[in-house]
Amino acid sequence: METPPVSITLEKLGVPHTIFRHETPVTSFEQAASERGQRPSQVVRSILFRIAEDEFIMALVAGPDQVSWKALRKLLGRSRVSMAGEDEVLAVTGYRVGTVGPFGLLRPLKVLIEAGVMREEEVSIGSGMRNTAVILKSKDLHHALQDAEVVELVEKD
Repeated sequence: METPPVSITLEKLGVPHTIFRHETPVTSFEQAASERGQRPSQVVRSILFRIAEDEFIMALVAGPDQVSWKALRKLLGRSRVSMAGEDEVLAVTGYRVGTVGPFGLLRPLKVLIEAGVMREEEVSIGSGMRNTAVILKSKDLHHALQDAEVVELVEKD
């Protein structure tokens, strides 16, 4: 079986992780969490944002949490920020939407880790392949993303 690109990068970095392959197509993070034996908040979404012409940033967000546009713009000091389109995601990361992880990217990106991700001991991230995830400790994720910042990006109730 093919090794996912995110796993290959983690192996090179010496980061302990496991590969989880779903038996059926994944259609939601709730389904993904259930099949992985996790809570939805442990499924980390890698979201690509365009912050300027041909300039992007990735945010890692726990499960159902929604990024606050106001908080993101303030943190970045930008008045305009938008989500990258599917073609941009593929061109910048090398991965299709729904498979994106923060490792093995086509080009280097600044990564923001939403604080909610670090509240979980174990998380799963995109592997670069459909219906396949990489499961690892959140502290190992943060350690492997050496330049990543842990930030508050989610609206508080």
